[in-house]
Amino acid sequence: MIESTGFNIVSLLRGLLGIISVLGIAYLCSSDRKRIDWRLVVSGLLLQLVLALSILYIPFVGAFFEILGKMFVKVVDFTFDGVDFLLGPLASKNNGVIFLVHSLPILIFFTAIVSLLYHWGIIQRIVSFFSWVLRRVMRNITGQEALVVIGNIFLGMTESPVLAKQYMSKMNKSEIFLVMVAGMGTIAGSVLGVYVGVLGDGDPMKQVFFAKHLLSASVMAAPGAIVLAKMIFPQTEQVNNTDVKAVIEKEYRSPIEALAGGTSTGIKLMVNVAAMLLVFIALIALLNYVCEGLIGRYTGLNNWVASVTNGKSETFSIHFIAGVIFSPLMWLIGIPVEDMLSVGALVGQKTVLNEFVAYFQMQQWKSIGIFTYEKSVIMSTYLLCGFANFSSIGILLGGLGVLAPEKRPMIAQLGIRAMLTGAAVSVLSATIVGMILG
Repeated sequence: MIESTGFNIVSLLRGLLGIISVLGIAYLCSSDRKRIDWRLVVSGLLLQLVLALSILYIPFVGAFFEILGKMFVKVVDFTFDGVDFLLGPLASKNNGVIFLVHSLPILIFFTAIVSLLYHWGIIQRIVSFFSWVLRRVMRNITGQEALVVIGNIFLGMTESPVLAKQYMSKMNKSEIFLVMVAGMGTIAGSVLGVYVGVLGDGDPMKQVFFAKHLLSASVMAAPGAIVLAKMIFPQTEQVNNTDVKAVIEKEYRSPIEALAGGTSTGIKLMVNVAAMLLVFIALIALLNYVCEGLIGRYTGLNNWVASVTNGKSETFSIHFIAGVIFSPLMWLIGIPVEDMLSVGALVGQKTVLNEFVAYFQMQQWKSIGIFTYEKSVIMSTYLLCGFANFSSIGILLGGLGVLAPEKRPMIAQLGIRAMLTGAAVSVLSATIVGMILG
């Protein structure tokens, strides 16, 4: 795999082209172009750029994120102690990494830890502090918006709005839309551990590498969500512009009860993810059979695809179709030409299915050498880092609908646009990082 060459004029121009393209689409889709706060847009982009440059090129910042990554990996290792006790020799990685055994149990432990930290009020206080910092950097967002956006770095799309639940019923369309986009464009801390396990493929060095970039992607998504959401639905109403603090409510009576509750939630989440992956991957296999085994085989498309892609795609498959559809976008944001089809296929899988399937596919392709450039792998890590897919629309409707029942029609109406904007948040982060990598 060819390593990144570093910042150069070509990567700068392609990166600028990608950023302008994403912002241009958001501008065209805006509900009120004259009310777009360009100062907020510029401050958000600069914040993303500073974060990316700091993580990649300022030693002490990069070292800090690497330490955080090592902490994540260490917690993953603690999970394996429990797995080893339960499964014994069956938990060994000598015969390869088994997703069900070596990745999904991380969800249970991480969810239990998050539940405990939430019970103690630690997460709420951290979120309140960083939301205060965010409002100092990016003005003209409300305190409750900042609270939910920062909360999404630590919690899921339905959990973080609980931090500001007393404000949800009073939020206007612009605020609700930002809450939805932030949920779609970021990932929960609990599943981040799973992605580290999947992409690291049992190698501690790789796990730290991907943990660092996944953490970076999650942090960069916060200002990116604000930029794009406020371009599409600018704030046009008078709002309360004071700082707010996260609600600290103890759902459980003791830390042990919080751990037990988090464990139960983690078990449900693990079972749901496992079942979802089984169905979606089987569905892809079914569709690929139709495309490859029937259409491609009897029309000669399999041979044509193999010849035009120099063997990178051997058959006329769903992956090839998604790659072709998303290739123009991949070129715009700076993906190397040799890897456009592969990365485009991953983005298609993430959007239509979910990020679990896409990351799992990315790990498989990475291990067999499908990617030509390391830059493509890193940018893919950012591109796939978010919950922007069709199933998340229903999850958001259910979660936010409970907190603000009177907003359900609005949430349903904004669902598709929030999903597409959330996907654009990941694209914007990947473009900025790709521009810097060269």
